[in-house]
Amino acid sequence: MQAALSEAEAAARRGEVPVGAILVRDGAVIAAAGNRVEELTDPTAHAEMLALRAATAALGQVRLEDCDLYVTLEPCPMCAAAISLARIRRLYFGAYDPKSGGVEHGARVFDHPTCHHKPESYGGLEEARAAALLRDFFKARR
Repeated sequence: MQAALSEAEAAARRGEVPVGAILVRDGAVIAAAGNRVEELTDPTAHAEMLALRAATAALGQVRLEDCDLYVTLEPCPMCAAAISLARIRRLYFGAYDPKSGGVEHGARVFDHPTCHHKPESYGGLEEARAAALLRDFFKARR
């Protein structure tokens, strides 16, 4: 989770919402990314989406069944759906997102009967630090 938090901090320095993600396989980081929505003018350029894209390109496969994803914020419904489609084994996330989350809140993508794959999911890792990054980022913009 420390590497994901570093990616989130880098995103904040770029003026992006501070969310970071890393994808791990057999203890090695396969991909790392932070939000780049503003930079790429792409509403889908969330940290999770970028990490999934980088990992599938690096590994040359669509399914990442033996990989774990660490994210600093509860994934939104779009990212949760992509995580399911990629067949991520385990999802670890930091701060909960009652407003826009798609795992424990809101759409609860993995709980739908039409969801093809439900990863093991663990929330609240480094929650205080991840939440503080977001809180400080938005406070500075008000």
